[in-house]
Amino acid sequence: MPAPADPGPAGASPASTGPAGTGPQRRGGWWRTLTESAVVLLVAVLLSIGLRAYAGEVFWIPTGSMVPTLGVYDRVLVQKAFYNWHDVREGDIVVFTHPPLDQCPGAGDLIKRVIALPGQTIYSSGNSIYINGHPLAEPYLPADDPLGPPVASRQHPYRVPPGEFYVMGDNRADSCDSRYWGPIQGSSIIGKAILVIWHNNHPEFHGV
Repeated sequence: MPAPADPGPAGASPASTGPAGTGPQRRGGWWRTLTESAVVLLVAVLLSIGLRAYAGEVFWIPTGSMVPTLGVYDRVLVQKAFYNWHDVREGDIVVFTHPPLDQCPGAGDLIKRVIALPGQTIYSSGNSIYINGHPLAEPYLPADDPLGPPVASRQHPYRVPPGEFYVMGDNRADSCDSRYWGPIQGSSIIGKAILVIWHNNHPEFHGV
């Protein structure tokens, strides 16, 4: 005959008595729940950091150099995933790291519009900009918008080096851009602005 089970101390109940999850299992349940919650939170934080680093990020506009397209304190969504400098097109608004030759006030990443691509020539005459000898259509600017500092000349146009981009602010008369510190390296481009998600004076969605 099999030996009878040890009854244990007087008044004690076996650990397996009762519904599943009672006894020692119940005492450890709160720790398991806390651990799982911490893991979920950690994964969420890592995903958030990853999305910000590689997918997209919201930037705010600190100055008026992109007026009238972007106002001070506007928020823009910048596409970073599946976008590199080989995809940059004329007219794109891009965010890029601070140019090493920039002596203008301020620091940090900048946002400007791409005016000329690698290998293209650029110069200005009056308030108009010419790319490869042809006037640049700029429907995003008011008519007769003042250019401010000129861009090279018709007699000596500037050719953008390979792998670099000539960028300017839409507020031409008050923008520190490639006219001051030259073209930017394609590798310095962080991403392309694809959407204004908040206008300082008009809180609504607008295409860039």
